[in-house]
Amino acid sequence: MKKIIFFLCLNFCVFTIHSQYISELYKSVNSSVVTILTESKVLNGSFQMTASEGIGSGVLISEEGEILTAAHVVNDAEKITVKFLNGEEVMAKVIRSANMADLALIRLSWMPNEYTVAKLGNSETVSIGDQIIIIGAPYGLEHSLSVGYISGKKNQKTRTSGFIINEFFQTDASINQGNSGGPMFNLKGEVIGISSYIITESGGFQGLGFAATSNLAKKVVINGNRRWTGISGYVLDEKTAWLLNVPINGGLLVESVVNLSPAYFSGIKGGFEKAIINGNEMILGGDIIISVNDFPLTNEGFEQLNELASQQKMDNSASFLYQKSNKLEVLRGGSIVEIMLDFKD
Repeated sequence: MKKIIFFLCLNFCVFTIHSQYISELYKSVNSSVVTILTESKVLNGSFQMTASEGIGSGVLISEEGEILTAAHVVNDAEKITVKFLNGEEVMAKVIRSANMADLALIRLSWMPNEYTVAKLGNSETVSIGDQIIIIGAPYGLEHSLSVGYISGKKNQKTRTSGFIINEFFQTDASINQGNSGGPMFNLKGEVIGISSYIITESGGFQGLGFAATSNLAKKVVINGNRRWTGISGYVLDEKTAWLLNVPINGGLLVESVVNLSPAYFSGIKGGFEKAIINGNEMILGGDIIISVNDFPLTNEGFEQLNELASQQKMDNSASFLYQKSNKLEVLRGGSIVEIMLDFKD
């Protein structure tokens, strides 16, 4: 009996110490976490653009006001407001975005009075079974903590992701609407992932959450220079391109364009009618980009383009989104027109 009591007391002490450590960890990193409020225009069932508000999370990663978040939180936003722990709100804009990895980098218009910069960790050193914490704003409940473990490491390489190999952590830590873009911390207080999506049959969290790794974030939006265009699009495969009468075996279907974005000022047009083709929902009626700087956006072209980008061997023929001025060939109304897509740093 004495041994049983001893072990029960020992387990209780270990649990208490661990809980206190998690609490201290949360306090040390929480002020680097932000809530992101967005305003967008979406196509409704009457084929009209209506205002839509969104909420997500992010994490401050530099003294220059750079914040990591999920691309789907901000990519279509016409207005972005970042809210800090003390309630202070600061306007922000998208600097870089990689839809295929669901990662984006936004920058504050000015620095708040109080802030904490988070430290980025090396996701390569993370193992299955490691304990982690996630902080975000599920259903608007700001700075909520969830605790869990790394359940798996997943690599994804798909046509719609642009053939980039995406790295995600699977976790049982709770992720819900509003958590998207929020940081995943290891027990050292380092950011090792950015909350992205869940797999669910009920619509709520069922123990299968996924976060893009910090090393992927470094590769595509922090150290890389993948500029935000303001375009939401769909990568066409050979069959879909044929159905849409595209003159090459591929292209980028422009579904929407954010007001006052680089694509907007370049005159690129988004779509206006929803359709389901090959089981995929898309918005038709907009431009289809078939080449960039004379580089054809075929299936092979997308794969080669992203391979060159990952190797940092971009040249003038394969530098879409990586240089300040780009010549686009666009299929519009059955004719091919040339458009210059310019970026302002």
